[in-house]
Amino acid sequence: MKRVLIFSYALLVFVGSVSAQDWPQFLGPQRNSTSPQKGILRTWPETGPEVLWTVPVGIGYGGPVVKEGKVYLLDRDDKTGDMMRCFNLSDGKELWNFSYSAPGSVMFPGSRSVPAIDGNRVYSCGPYGDLYCIDINTHKPLWNKNVWTGFGGDPGNADTGNTGSGPGGFAPRGNFPIWAISQCPLVYGDLLVVASMAPEAGVVAYNKLTGEIKWKTANLGNETYVSPTIVKIDGADHIVMVTSSTNPIGRPDSPKTPGNVTGIDPASGKILWQFSGWECHISVAPAVDAGNNKILIVGGYEHGALMIQVEKKADGSYGTKELFKTVEFGEQTKPPILHNGYFYGQYGTNNRRDGLTCMDMNGQIMWKTKREPDFNKGSMILADGLILATDGAKKLFLIQPDPAGFKPLATAELLTAPPAGEGMAARFGTQNWAPLALADGKLLIRDQSRLLCVKVAE
Repeated sequence: MKRVLIFSYALLVFVGSVSAQDWPQFLGPQRNSTSPQKGILRTWPETGPEVLWTVPVGIGYGGPVVKEGKVYLLDRDDKTGDMMRCFNLSDGKELWNFSYSAPGSVMFPGSRSVPAIDGNRVYSCGPYGDLYCIDINTHKPLWNKNVWTGFGGDPGNADTGNTGSGPGGFAPRGNFPIWAISQCPLVYGDLLVVASMAPEAGVVAYNKLTGEIKWKTANLGNETYVSPTIVKIDGADHIVMVTSSTNPIGRPDSPKTPGNVTGIDPASGKILWQFSGWECHISVAPAVDAGNNKILIVGGYEHGALMIQVEKKADGSYGTKELFKTVEFGEQTKPPILHNGYFYGQYGTNNRRDGLTCMDMNGQIMWKTKREPDFNKGSMILADGLILATDGAKKLFLIQPDPAGFKPLATAELLTAPPAGEGMAARFGTQNWAPLALADGKLLIRDQSRLLCVKVAE
């Protein structure tokens, strides 16, 4: 119990030391798409909010982090590898970059993840499992590991002896994830936590200073694209990991097994509890702490949402139970925002266009925008009681969250689309799906060619 309290205190110290002007990790200071930023502009000019600067970036879906006026982005060139790039938040000037060789490409090519920054170190994980700790002062790596091949995974960017086209057009690469590795590292006390999901490891915790493995779980199930997150259970921190059900198209010969939701002790890596029965075969969004020992799991591909309850038993062990499932609410690439007891999520899938959707704690749907306006795999941040949201295509919205109905305050078309007919855009549209970042009144958005800095606060 003492060890758990020490780790909880360490996490509080880390979070408490984060400046209100920083965005240090995936989904922000608390990893829940919420910013402490005040003074958000309630209106925009007809031309939209002021774009302070833009810089060119490679294609992909990775988002930035911000610390003390510096922006960090793991960019990528599939022909050569990954690049950690550092920019001035004030003017977009590139200050330095560090690159390493990791060529290769998959369906939906390009960057994947969001770094994490802690002290003078920035941590990132590339799509082929390259985990780097880089000193932001020297711009050199302090240590690096591979979270996939280091635990029995086949290298997805090497010849595995499989050639030709697989089922559904997927190129077989052994056990490498079909859409590569999309880990967004989690700093917890003195640990750096990632979901390896390789054959010999599920979630792995490294010493954040040295890269030494402190603990690892066994493999937790089918391939997944979910990053670990922290949920409070009876006041204690649990690392929660979501795994997918078997992909029936990409892995037709694999045993058909359900996905799992797993609770892990962050101090030791011990599995505390597990819920089996999540049926989304391509899980991407992390779990959402819904309060009162409740956890919301969301997915795309028409599988919707699942709410579970975690209960501590008299003997100190934990049990889980399903509270509800619904196919009327979901999120394919990011967790929904929880605000004043209601969830707001962008529910666009291969066959559904429910748009921005609002759901209460019991699974009742309050409203859906559907295609008017359409929201599909965009990103959202809650700040100063308002939601800043991209729609997954070209627009940025300012929204007043309200369970009574969709209340847009302003909108602007700021993002660009890839040329029609090129690459995956020809089949799947614009694909401006990267997570946002907000710091010092500036919103950072990336499309498939640029990183933009937009003034959204006084």
